[in-house]
Amino acid sequence: MEEKFNFTQLLQKPIAMMTGEELCFLIGKSVESIEKPTSQATSKGNYYGIEGIARVFGCSVPTANRIKKSGVIDKAITQIGRKIVVDADLALSLAKEAGSIHIKE
Repeated sequence: MEEKFNFTQLLQKPIAMMTGEELCFLIGKSVESIEKPTSQATSKGNYYGIEGIARVFGCSVPTANRIKKSGVIDKAITQIGRKIVVDADLALSLAKEAGSIHIKE
């Protein structure tokens, strides 16, 4: 699509003076710039608590508690007091390396 508007000039122009086409062009450009950074490699992210471990492994809470106590995923767990934060990607890779935990995918 050919750009017939100068982006920097339109940024200087008051909105009340713009045509609908110019305004749509600016909105489209801003949406494009916002959407680009969000297309990253998908990661599972962080989960919180024993329930988070259960979600990561697709198991029950008592089984998640046994997994945590086994020490297999200790490197993926950060615990301060009662707060548990689990790095899901690291936990899954540690469990696969250990081989003692069967992971549902």
